[in-house]
Amino acid sequence: MTNTGFERGSNQHIRIHVLPTKRFKTFAISLYVGAPLKEDTVTSTALIPFVLRRGTSSYPETIQFREQLEELYGAGFGFDVYKRGDHQIIQFRMDTINDSFVQSSDKLLDRSFAFLGEVVTSPAKENGHFRSSYVQQERDTVRKRLESIVNDKIRYAGERCIEEMCKGEPYRLHPLGERKDLPGIEPEGLYKSYEQWLQDAGMDLYVVGDTTLEEVEKLVEKYFHLNRNSSFEYKTEVSSRQHREVQTVVEKLNVNQGKLNMGLRTSITYGDDQYASALMYNGILGGYPHSKLFVNVREKHSLAYYASSRYDGHKGIATIQSGIEIPNYEQAVEIITNQLSDLKEGKISDLEMNQTKAMIRNLLKEIGDSAFEMISYDFNRQLSGKERTTMELLTQIESLTKEDVQKAAETFQLDTIYFLRDQKGE
Repeated sequence: MTNTGFERGSNQHIRIHVLPTKRFKTFAISLYVGAPLKEDTVTSTALIPFVLRRGTSSYPETIQFREQLEELYGAGFGFDVYKRGDHQIIQFRMDTINDSFVQSSDKLLDRSFAFLGEVVTSPAKENGHFRSSYVQQERDTVRKRLESIVNDKIRYAGERCIEEMCKGEPYRLHPLGERKDLPGIEPEGLYKSYEQWLQDAGMDLYVVGDTTLEEVEKLVEKYFHLNRNSSFEYKTEVSSRQHREVQTVVEKLNVNQGKLNMGLRTSITYGDDQYASALMYNGILGGYPHSKLFVNVREKHSLAYYASSRYDGHKGIATIQSGIEIPNYEQAVEIITNQLSDLKEGKISDLEMNQTKAMIRNLLKEIGDSAFEMISYDFNRQLSGKERTTMELLTQIESLTKEDVQKAAETFQLDTIYFLRDQKGE
């Protein structure tokens, strides 16, 4: 199990978190750069890391950039673009072998920071802005990624349900932005957006490995040439919309299988004392193969090809995903809403409680086996402002009763039913 053995510091308004440990053979480095999700910046911000990974001022050609990683004994480098609550987060990751395991004359952590610092702060340029060929090629990459969602009807239905449910809220936006905005993004404008983003975004830098906070602070000072004068603080906005009539949205496309998605809102978020109860609620509802949705909708009634639920604790939203035969829509809605009612009425078996606790226990214990999972768990604390070790969360989970889960269930209100169906039929 992990404690929060992270030591905290800062440099140039970058929050630094270091977990000194000899447990791993590598250094795990993560830089999280976060900003509010906004319609006018979401697409350009999403494009930035795609362009940054193409080349830097010292290694402007993409092949040189990749060779540099090979010279770092095959160091891993990658990034993700996602949303947490109403924030758009870009995470850069590096995984570098510890010097003591290789014959290296210079310190690999130092060289890794030189590389990452240059990727983020000193990109390849022409005429004072991003290389136009890189911008053009990476616009295509992002466009293809967004198009692939439309082609993957399970993902598409999930995104559309959130869009309908969160109209007028930042959370409706996809973290990769919108296809319609891509053609208008030019190298000069994107470079200005990038400079603004470097100045304004929240930055959290994590290192897990055989190092010290003091060493990492010096490396940030040496290799991150930023002129930041403030740091963005994350704020969790609770889903404040008043309970309203459930809205139903039916969309018709050329599909053979229906996709039935539902969105629920809750007042419980990651920073809340009831968070453990909400995790249990989601686990019993649809988080695992033993959950109510899987057993009742899929197994007992053979109504769904898949049926599960997810809970976003940073936003206070749960979503239900299922794939059904189109004529079974009404019956599926009825059986799913029955599961929601059963939870509100406390109809929860000992087996459901015990199996769900066991699943969550295993997940929490596995966090300590992966440096990047430990980093990810701790970053949730930065986002939510809530101090909670995995051990504390596990203790809370173990002590929960059916009544606790029932109380959490009462806060989850069905908000939106979204059905993607074929173009025949009424």
